[in-house]
Amino acid sequence: MAEKQAHLNGAYYGPSVPPAPANYRSHRRSSGCGCGCCLLKLLLKIIITLVIIIGLAVLIFWLIFRPNEVKFHVTDVSLNEFNLDRNQTLRYDLAVNITVRNPNRRIGVHYDRIEARAYYEDQRFDTQTLPSFYQGHKNTSFLNPVFKGEHLVVLGADETAEFNEESASNIYSIDVKLYLRIRFKVGSVRTGRFRPKVSCDLKVPLSAANATFSTTKCDWDF
Repeated sequence: MAEKQAHLNGAYYGPSVPPAPANYRSHRRSSGCGCGCCLLKLLLKIIITLVIIIGLAVLIFWLIFRPNEVKFHVTDVSLNEFNLDRNQTLRYDLAVNITVRNPNRRIGVHYDRIEARAYYEDQRFDTQTLPSFYQGHKNTSFLNPVFKGEHLVVLGADETAEFNEESASNIYSIDVKLYLRIRFKVGSVRTGRFRPKVSCDLKVPLSAANATFSTTKCDWDF
């Protein structure tokens, strides 16, 4: 009994723990982040950093230059002829006055190409190419396309009935669209080319009717 008690009061370590199998250790080593995982994390950090830098650059650009949309208005029109014969040949004589206002203080616009197209019932009946120009800061410019001639248009029964109604009222629904090729100039830096479209949906009175035309705002379509 005394020997058993002495044994209990002494240090007891129990049986030795066998070492882990070799295959277990190798499995623990391979479960960490490998080279591919580290590269993926690095790439993700680079992408996030670039997004933040680009976002800050855009914000700084906007705070400094405060870009505003260039505004197009049709201020006056002259429609001397707009007749459709039995063969659906449209004869027309239309002049349009358009003001272009650049409200920006530090941004200029290069109009490298301006193509004005006239439509009736979504059918184009004439196209005019206008002179290119540069528009400076806080500047108002003027465009004066003139459409004159004849063109075959194919109108269905509904479109023909609408034309007859408009002929009776001497006010026609004519769309003028500007197809542009432009560049912006900020200081000495010029951007790449953009190809926006500007749409002007007009109610055009025949000049002989002595009706008043209302100034119409045109809409951008990038």
